[in-house]
Amino acid sequence: MRARVHANAYARASMRLGLFVAASALATLATPTLARADDPHEDDGIDDDSYLLPHPHARWWLSAQANVIAQFQPGLHSPYAGKNSFLPDDHAAISSVETVYGAYQITSTTAVMVAGESAGGGGLSQALGIAGFTDVDVVRNPTLGPAPYIAKAIIEQIIPLSDERVTAGNAPWNVLRRVPARRLVLRAGKLATTDTFDVNASGSDSHLQLMNWSLVNNGAYDYAADTRGYTLGATVEYIAPRWALRYGAMLMPTVANGPDYDYKIAHARGEQLELELHECIGGHAGVVRILGFLNHAKMGNYEEAIAVVRQGILDTPDITSTRLVGRTKHGIAIGWEQALPHDARAFARVGWSDGQNETFAYTEIDNSVAAGADIQGTAWGRAADRVGLAVVTNGLSTPHRDYLALGGLGFILGDGALHYGREDIVEAYYTARAYRGISPAVDIQVVDHPGYNTDRGPAVVGSLRLHVEL
Repeated sequence: MRARVHANAYARASMRLGLFVAASALATLATPTLARADDPHEDDGIDDDSYLLPHPHARWWLSAQANVIAQFQPGLHSPYAGKNSFLPDDHAAISSVETVYGAYQITSTTAVMVAGESAGGGGLSQALGIAGFTDVDVVRNPTLGPAPYIAKAIIEQIIPLSDERVTAGNAPWNVLRRVPARRLVLRAGKLATTDTFDVNASGSDSHLQLMNWSLVNNGAYDYAADTRGYTLGATVEYIAPRWALRYGAMLMPTVANGPDYDYKIAHARGEQLELELHECIGGHAGVVRILGFLNHAKMGNYEEAIAVVRQGILDTPDITSTRLVGRTKHGIAIGWEQALPHDARAFARVGWSDGQNETFAYTEIDNSVAAGADIQGTAWGRAADRVGLAVVTNGLSTPHRDYLALGGLGFILGDGALHYGREDIVEAYYTARAYRGISPAVDIQVVDHPGYNTDRGPAVVGSLRLHVEL
């Protein structure tokens, strides 16, 4: 019965998004890439062709976007499965995220930004069974539903440290578009930690680039966030032309991957410190980022959960029964991005966390190494298109893998048993600019040893994505 249900879901998903992407693809073939006209506001960082509707170059900003991802899985080898396994039979799923942005420049150094959002649909296997999951837009708590919510509400204050002005970046939240080359930047409110930390030009945008959790972000970076990916906190940055230093303190959830925040900041918070260095190789710009993080939360401990089983008290370890206030997790995340000749870019990430206490906010990865590259379609006459390829290998700490091998459940993983092997993933995509603001894409991912289990897989996931920017 389950196979039939998933087969029907596969067919419905194929029809719903396939028709839309097919129409967009026809528009792509019929429409040459639009050349950007000379614009007196070009140095403010806004790419007008990225939006379907025109936007005034003003001190305010209002826009909206939608991102729809349909994924399909034809089945995988699976001699057994547990409660949190990636389902072995063929199935499909569609996720969608719609966001409205508004921002206003109060003064030349002060701005506010608000984003309202709705996240609907779901992920393959309810986003379980693969640590480097295949759709970063999925909200893992199905009880939340698609009801709109406030995703971000941020106040930004710049303290100038030089007279020279540079472009800060494009909209929506950078309404302070021309800023001092040397400056302090203070932000506070509801925000996404990864808007400021572990940013990567080639590997941080699930709307136009990669989709995998461990490629869009550093998989071992268990950054502070609720189940939707947002938190309350504050950041401070010193930014200079050749380097930057930033610090952030954010609220942690009350339970692992939970929707509610723990306001007892003396014992529950996520801290991160990141150094950014700019370099130039052969006339091509590059960036290196070195980040350290320290999380404080009411976490469980893998060794303690295992000890209960070995003492014969329980048959299966339960990490939630060992939670104590004030536990910590620390780690490091290193990122690199490099511009290359012929409109190409490369990136790499390396991450490690201690893996002693439970994964609490992002995903069940304790160490990760990723690399990838992308290139614009200039060579084949479509400069706004982009094709990319990336690989990542993810691993677990010894107590974390032992916990899963004894049948323990994390908030993502749990096959009931485990013959450990690294979870290796390859992802490739092609994103086309069908028309200004409309970007369909195709994507393929291959996951070897899903959930770090050599007994299962590989899993092959195909995706169709449509991104519309209004």
